[in-house]
Amino acid sequence: MKTELVTNLKRQATKILSDLHATKEPVLITEHGRPSAYLLDVEDYEAMQDRLKILEGISRGEIGYLEGRVASHDQAKERMAKWLR
Repeated sequence: MKTELVTNLKRQATKILSDLHATKEPVLITEHGRPSAYLLDVEDYEAMQDRLKILEGISRGEIGYLEGRVASHDQAKERMAKWLR
């Protein structure tokens, strides 16, 4: 991962963004020697958000199963039929 100072970002934003789009490599921005932010390509960020939504859905399903919130196949079909109307 590439690291840039915030002052370099201010001075060379166009070049840093161009490199980011070309390499798809995230850029860590530092302020006063400490991590401050990450720059990510828009497509990579959106793909990461999509994956996160899927993982959150799986997690909710696992929690529901562990809590006993389950339905039979017939019950699920009936609920879906009502929901899709």
